Amino acid sequence: MNEQSAQARWEYHTQRPLLALAVLFGVAYAVPIVDSGASRALATACAVVEWAVWAAFAADYLVRLALSGQRREFVRTHWLDLCAVILPMLQPLRLLRMVATLILVGRRARMASQIRLTTYVGGAVIGLLMFGSLAVLSVERESPRGNIRTLGDAVWWSFTTMTTVGYGDHAPTTGLGRMIAVGLMLSGIALLGVVTANIAAWFIARFEKDDVEERRQTAAIEALTEEVRALRAEVASLVREREGQRG
Repeated sequence: MNEQSAQARWEYHTQRPLLALAVLFGVAYAVPIVDSGASRALATACAVVEWAVWAAFAADYLVRLALSGQRREFVRTHWLDLCAVILPMLQPLRLLRMVATLILVGRRARMASQIRLTTYVGGAVIGLLMFGSLAVLSVERESPRGNIRTLGDAVWWSFTTMTTVGYGDHAPTTGLGRMIAVGLMLSGIALLGVVTANIAAWFIARFEKDDVEERRQTAAIEALTEEVRALRAEVASLVREREGQRG
């Protein structure tokens, strides 16, 4: 019980710092892509920041594993976290560090009960849009047959891809770019489903609340009606009793 409470305390206190580190990772990931003429020193500094943020999330996983009372069960139920920790070690690509960090941020965000689903979904949409744009721009900008050359092109492409509109005016031409497109399409469909389900659940809950309130009012009116009838019967009985005494 103490170990579980210690793990819960750790997750609660590290929630905001890790989210702040994720924002820092986003900045470090974006700078070399947006500024294609960035100096080697700046690019190296951004890479160090990316690795440091990933290392922080990896350390967080290890600490939570150590605090867990049942470590096998923790690994089994948090296998996605483990994959995200191992993924960048297999091939040190910036894209893999991005994917791993997004997974870990999402997993930690879902653990926080104070974060509402709508806030999480909104953050996920913005994160996917930003990172999808940067990722496809980084792999498509230098492609000889590519037509995604600027950040504006990349953002427009991400919007149309996530919403499954697909105008076709911009499209990835490299294998890695198409893999990013597939991931963005699936993520967009999943998020759209979550948003739709959340809105439907809100309406259902609202209708149920109104129905419960209506039933409560109806029950109160019926109870009041029965009470009035009982009072009338009691008054009538008293009147008859007095008339009998007079007679």
